[in-house]
Amino acid sequence: MKPRFSLGDVHALVVDIDGTLRRGAQPLPGVSRFFAFLAARRIPFVVASNNSTKSAAAYQQKLASLGVPIATEQILTAGAATARFLASELRQGASLYVIGEPALETVLHQAGFILLDDANQPAEAVVVGGDSNLTYEKLKHAALLLQRGARFVGTNPDLLCPTEEGLVPEAGTTLAALEAATGVAPTVIGKPARHLFEMAVAALDSRRATTAVLGDRLETDILGGQRAGLRTVLVTTGVDNESTMGQKGIEPDLVVSGLEELVELWTLSGIEDRLAEYGERASPDASGT
Repeated sequence: MKPRFSLGDVHALVVDIDGTLRRGAQPLPGVSRFFAFLAARRIPFVVASNNSTKSAAAYQQKLASLGVPIATEQILTAGAATARFLASELRQGASLYVIGEPALETVLHQAGFILLDDANQPAEAVVVGGDSNLTYEKLKHAALLLQRGARFVGTNPDLLCPTEEGLVPEAGTTLAALEAATGVAPTVIGKPARHLFEMAVAALDSRRATTAVLGDRLETDILGGQRAGLRTVLVTTGVDNESTMGQKGIEPDLVVSGLEELVELWTLSGIEDRLAEYGERASPDASGT
């Protein structure tokens, strides 16, 4: 697919993890070359994940094991983005009822929030992320608090998460159950919502017009990037490909088969841009001098 823009105009990048950099525990082809290319071109990036069940430090260790040594400051999870959002919306020390894994609880606690154990105490917000230990009691407590007026915030809308066992329920499934039970719609922070992308662009200190999103999912990475006004690149090593684009009605600016092809196209784009610039300098001006 011919790009709708010049890759040479991309000066910052928001990069997905699963299906883009790795498949399961294995790095995808071209990962090391891709990050070496970014380093050589001095292109800043943020690795952004919709997963709220892991911390930035955990992702740093996983990426390092794939041969990708990056700083925790370059990793933005849906859990961390949710904590930042709530810190901008609620008072310091506000009480939260949380459905999620320890990584989400930790980042919310570090942001200065008080985490409640049950629905007998008033909560200013119910926060829902992926929870492998979800119980009816947790759903009941959350529903009661929402019925009493607590705000409803979700880390990410993903209904399913791919695992070695197959597709298993994710945060979006819990959000849907609570919305059905209470009639209250959640504010979702992760992709494709604008919040995570805006935080990534702010962290990169970049312009939207020169920032691109690289990911494998049309409904989250690509749609979210488009809504945020960013360039979008679909890599077909994960969930979606050119055949699903037609089915879902979402079309990125560029489709590549993998990171290796992306680097090759990006390198070629840089050469073409330099040749065009040289041609403009070498050609006579309109006056004929």
